[in-house]
Amino acid sequence: MADFLPAFEKMIIAEGGYKLHEVALDHGGRTFAGIASRYHADWPGWEYVNAGDFDNPILIALVREFYVDEFWAVIHGEELLEQWVAESIFDFAVNAGAKTAIKLAQVVARTAPDGIVGSKTVLAINALKADDFVIRYALAKIARYARICNRDKGQSKFLLGWINRTLENAEAY
Repeated sequence: MADFLPAFEKMIIAEGGYKLHEVALDHGGRTFAGIASRYHADWPGWEYVNAGDFDNPILIALVREFYVDEFWAVIHGEELLEQWVAESIFDFAVNAGAKTAIKLAQVVARTAPDGIVGSKTVLAINALKADDFVIRYALAKIARYARICNRDKGQSKFLLGWINRTLENAEAY
């Protein structure tokens, strides 16, 4: 069974650590530790961030809780047999949204892409060899990023970073 903590540690590095970011044309807007204020305005950690209390242990715990609740639990990371597979899906869920990450994983695993992880999805993903899944998933992610940039040229500034993040995850093992 996959473990949240190693997946989280890799993802938080990819998200830039426990820092506040504002990047022009980023649809998420202002982010802290990868948590986008536009999509998660009610996250309780904003109280600490807005006060500039970035090193507060409560804030660090809130970040971890957020990622468990919003992504790890949603993708059923603990039910996936291979750490590498769980990390790949988790990282993409953080980057693109859990439902998008799940649908793409379901397409790769050849199950109905409904964006909801159930027993059929878990069984189908676990039945694949980890390296086959991760490589096919990486290619599907890159194709999705290309479609995003083809639709919205302003997003092209993020393409190399998205591809590098995908390739780093695919080469992890």
